[in-house]
Parts: sequence; structure tokens; C-alpha cells
Amino acid sequence: MSEGSSGYVAAMPLLINSANRQVAGFAVATIGWILGTVSMGLVEWRIWYMNNTSLFPSRLASVGMWRVCIYHHVNNSSRATTCHHYTYHDTYLPLDIRVPQNLLLVASILGLLEKASIIFALRNVYIGILEKKATCNSFITSGILNIAAGICIFMAVFWNYYSVMNKEGIAFPPSFNMPFKPDTQRIGSAIVVACLAAFMILLSGLFFLSYKFPLDSQVHPEVSEM
Repeated sequence: MSEGSSGYVAAMPLLINSANRQVAGFAVATIGWILGTVSMGLVEWRIWYMNNTSLFPSRLASVGMWRVCIYHHVNNSSRATTCHHYTYHDTYLPLDIRVPQNLLLVASILGLLEKASIIFALRNVYIGILEKKATCNSFITSGILNIAAGICIFMAVFWNYYSVMNKEGIAFPPSFNMPFKPDTQRIGSAIVVACLAAFMILLSGLFFLSYKFPLDSQVHPEVSEM
């Protein structure tokens, strides 16, 4: 084996070990992205409590980003659930629904782009491509994408929290049989899932940005003299 080749082989373990934190970051980012995507589909972003009246007999409703579910008490032991789906194009949706919808969609897309970037970076490391600029730039890109995605989720969470704390209402269509405002409302479990997702995504972004290319691995194979 030539001297240059032996130096290349010796440098590979150092290069791989330098990315251990980023591998952990990839796992954390993947879990965070899954949680963020799941939270977007959950309906428990806001929990509405309504007094039983002749006009609005429903006692409880869960308001999500893409649908609202109304729970009707049938008897003491069971209840029926009616869900109404809506989209961004529905004109009755207020900004505190529209904006978080977009923020969560953007976060999901950024997460997909981050996956492509980090896979490219880790591929370079594990097959021993010693291109400092390309590898480091991929890690930096992944970190920036993750931080941006985490911020988007946190903004959606904050907007929803602000709306609940200020008792904002929603002008649902009459067919939904929902009042403009409930008697009381609180944040739902989807907020917890979204916060955890945002935290994990931001943490993984910091892991990616902390990558340092090992100086000792910058080996340039030489052709040995016969």
C-alpha cells in the first residue's frame, strides 16, 4: 500500500468520529420532524368549553389547524363526535389559524430539505470524501434549515397560545353549530407535541452547526515512487 493511501485510510476514522454528534443530531431532527408533522394534523390545539343551550347543545370542541371536532353527549356513558374539515381557502378562518397553518407547512418543507442536506453531508463523511468545503457547507445548511423550521413551529405555537389567552373567537359557518366564542377555552395537547418538536429540531440544528472538520484528516494522497 502506498504512503498516500495509508494516510487516507488512517484519516477516515478521525473523519467519521468527528461527525458522531451530527449523527445524533440527525436522529433527533428526524424525531422532531415527525412530531412536528403529527402536531400539524392533531385537532387538540384549542379546547373550547360551551354551556349547554338550545342553540349550541355541544359542551366540548377541539379546534385544530385543519379541522374542528365537536363532542355531543349522547348519554352518561357515551358521546358522539362530529368533525368538520377546512382549508386555507375558507374565508371564515381568522389569521390566527391561517398564519400557523402556513408556518407549520413551511416547517415541514424545511425539514424535508434538511434531510436531503444532512444525508449528503453524512454520506461524504462515511465514504471518506475529504472535501472540507462541501461537507461543512452541507452541515451548515442543515443547521440553518433546522433552526428556521424550529422557529416556524414556535411561532405557530405562540400565535395559538396568544389567541387562547386573549379568548379570540372564530366565525364558523352556521352548519358547524358552533358559537363565535366559547364560554372558556384552553390550549390543548397538540401544543405540547409541537413544542417538543420545535425544541428537538432547534437542538439538532445546533448540533449540525457545531461540526468541525478535523484538520488531521486533510490528507492528499501521493503517488509513491516505485
